[in-house]
Amino acid sequence: MKKILLILAGTSVLILSIYFAYIYYVPYSQGFRSGELIKLSYKGVALKTWEGELSQGISGAQIFSFSVLDSDKKVIEDLNALQGQYVKLTYVERYKTFSWWGDTRFFVIDVEKEPSPFKYK
Repeated sequence: MKKILLILAGTSVLILSIYFAYIYYVPYSQGFRSGELIKLSYKGVALKTWEGELSQGISGAQIFSFSVLDSDKKVIEDLNALQGQYVKLTYVERYKTFSWWGDTRFFVIDVEKEPSPFKYK
């Protein structure tokens, strides 16, 4: 009986390890989004995460919600500095997310300032 329980426990740990590794290391998609950075906040009660929004339309009807991992300090600093400006975000979309990562499946890995196409020269 002990041997069966050990085998079941070992198999369960192995399956969970493979699942978490797959979610962490295998991205669903990668891409770019441009727009006005309208929000960046550090929110949550027990598990705080960085969440942001990018307005991709003139009226704000197209909002791209994203998360930033705590380990990406440079990205967080750049986003704070570029608040309210037109930016280009490089992101990775995951199959799923965990509560300690963020609310969305989209994780920003780089940010660049871009000239706004809506401003007249």
